[in-house]
Amino acid sequence: MQKRLWIFLLCAFTVAAVYDRRIVGGHRLPLQSTRVVAIGDIHGDFDAFVGILQRAQLVDTSRKWSGRNTTLVQTGDLLDRGPKTRAVMDLLMALQKDAPRQGGRVIVLMGNHEAMNIYGDLRYVTANDYAAYTDNRSENRRKSAYAAFAAMYGKAPPVSEDEWMKSHPAGFIEHREIFGPDGKYGKWLRTLPAAARVDDSIFLHGGIHPDFASWTVDKINEGVRTEVKAFDAYKKFMVDEKIALPFFILDELASAARAAVEKKFDALKDFLGLDGWLSIHPDGPLWFRGYAEWTDAEGAPQIQRLTAGLGVSRFVVGHTPQAGRIVARFGGKVYLIDTGMLSSYYPGGRATALSIQDGKISEISE
Repeated sequence: MQKRLWIFLLCAFTVAAVYDRRIVGGHRLPLQSTRVVAIGDIHGDFDAFVGILQRAQLVDTSRKWSGRNTTLVQTGDLLDRGPKTRAVMDLLMALQKDAPRQGGRVIVLMGNHEAMNIYGDLRYVTANDYAAYTDNRSENRRKSAYAAFAAMYGKAPPVSEDEWMKSHPAGFIEHREIFGPDGKYGKWLRTLPAAARVDDSIFLHGGIHPDFASWTVDKINEGVRTEVKAFDAYKKFMVDEKIALPFFILDELASAARAAVEKKFDALKDFLGLDGWLSIHPDGPLWFRGYAEWTDAEGAPQIQRLTAGLGVSRFVVGHTPQAGRIVARFGGKVYLIDTGMLSSYYPGGRATALSIQDGKISEISE
């Protein structure tokens, strides 16, 4: 079994390496659009999201696409904290199918919270989130899951049944399944790019750290995609070897991997280095906050090098909440578009959108 895991991971990373050589040496035409609208972090605030879509004339009162040939870019963090993350995903998935009928496009990017949900870092998943996945069999599934957990650890499980039930509410098991590689939302989330270039703008959730200045958009996307595939392979291996259970969260998987390595499961050694992965590291494209946190003196030369090297005019990013309005930095080479849409969590926040049309950039707000 360890041999099969090694072969899968070798193939995945080899494909990525070949792909990278092809794109670094070649040229990809950027996506073209007459009007681009970008919306930052949603965090489950479905009502505010619909409101700003309507304000931007992208959806009608029935929540159907009305934006004609506009390109909508959502820069990630659909999930966590807010009350209606499932409804947000359903709407975006529907708009991705609906918009092309009018010549439009909907590009949804992966944010750090999407990666967290894929990997099982569930610190910000709310009770409402879990409840959205319950049905009349949820309690039976939860009891069966605890029985499997207790059986794995024998007479001394690390937590009591009451403690386990508190941390695994009804809907938890269904949530983990539907966010898995074969689940409705997990399958969709795994298709999301980390970055997109549209015309002369690059959109992503966090930012491109100067250490990755030579990386193309395609290389960034393939790097994150390869890590997600590797994670799925590691987790499947652990479940198949009865080292872990399918509903284990990230911390439990890491603990299981450490214990397994001590028992000579060498194939899991690299998994223990996941803190250095592009999709998890603080300087990776899903997490980097430099564009918001650099001083003007620190950031101006860095942004100049990054935009010049990538041949674009600007970066449009979310991730770091601003005080209720979009902020332009470094002479308009960076736009920070996370304005705290989920105002119940971010006091003073509101829904906004960035419009780029005919060379003019403007803010749309409630």
